[in-house]
Amino acid sequence: MSNKEASEGNKGSHQTQLYVQVPSTCLPIVYSPEYNITFMGLEKLHPFDAGKWGKVIHFLKEEQFITDEMIVPAREASEEDLLVVHTKRYLNRLKWSLVVATITEIPPLIFLPNFLVQRKVLRPLRTQTGGTIMAGKLAMDRGWAINVGGGFHHCSSDKGGGFCAYADITLAIKFLFERVDGVSRATIIDLDAHQGNGHERDFLDDRRVYIMDVYNRYIYPGDGFAKRAIKRKVELDWGTEDTEYLQKVELHCEGALNEIRPDIIVYNAGTDVLDGDPLGGLAISPQGIVKRDEIVFRAARRRGIPILMVTSGGYQKKTARIIADSILNLHRQRLIGGEVALNSSLWSKARV
Repeated sequence: MSNKEASEGNKGSHQTQLYVQVPSTCLPIVYSPEYNITFMGLEKLHPFDAGKWGKVIHFLKEEQFITDEMIVPAREASEEDLLVVHTKRYLNRLKWSLVVATITEIPPLIFLPNFLVQRKVLRPLRTQTGGTIMAGKLAMDRGWAINVGGGFHHCSSDKGGGFCAYADITLAIKFLFERVDGVSRATIIDLDAHQGNGHERDFLDDRRVYIMDVYNRYIYPGDGFAKRAIKRKVELDWGTEDTEYLQKVELHCEGALNEIRPDIIVYNAGTDVLDGDPLGGLAISPQGIVKRDEIVFRAARRRGIPILMVTSGGYQKKTARIIADSILNLHRQRLIGGEVALNSSLWSKARV
């Protein structure tokens, strides 16, 4: 362990409202209606479906997989929570509407007072960030957890971009390292169509974190500096289809977990790999995405490694249905559900 890692591990932990006791009647699925961004139609100026998270829950309820009482309600990450990773300077910059407009790629936000931007745009993103941190603890407690939002993998400690204002993946892992006994190694499996340069920059010199990233080599962000953090890099060509994609995901997922056995897997399950996505440039079918998620969860469950899934990018209206179908398939395959929690011996002691 480096001096930097040791000093971070010895840091005093602040009081947080995110590591709460969750009733056993709840599934480890984290969500809040606060996730959804609706503001005078401005959210429609970005190709991202800013209401997709609520639609996922709607479909899961429709299929009678979940009820409101079974969902773990996400809490907003406080400034103190965010400062575990983010610099004060960066958080202060978010008080400028121009900065938020640039990060979220919604130019008209420039003209809005920042208190509205905070309430209508950043608060939903902070709540999703809190949800990812909560889901990290839940994954250790139950063996698996899904935050229906999150996956802001372009944001690092001091820079946002690509609709990502808070570094929720880095935060979830740092919280686990600081607060949960027995968590000293993490693996990030990032299968969003874009390179996850945010968490890569954050963990560049941290040997406790192993990063596997599978992405379209030709699209945003093309961050060569951040690529140095990737231990297993799989660069895809335009229009990659199911057969090649799923073979590579399975091969490298197994390889990554055989190379180093982590205490937690953070799975960034972006659906922007879907054929026709305006930004992803790949050609994966809905069935291919469902199979991909099954491959990752099966690899984790076979080894008894807790897994946290976040939903990340996905820029078509149909992505919410695909995420819901994937969660339902994981349940049918007995990879998630109450029986997984009962078979898991991964109960953890957290310092709140």
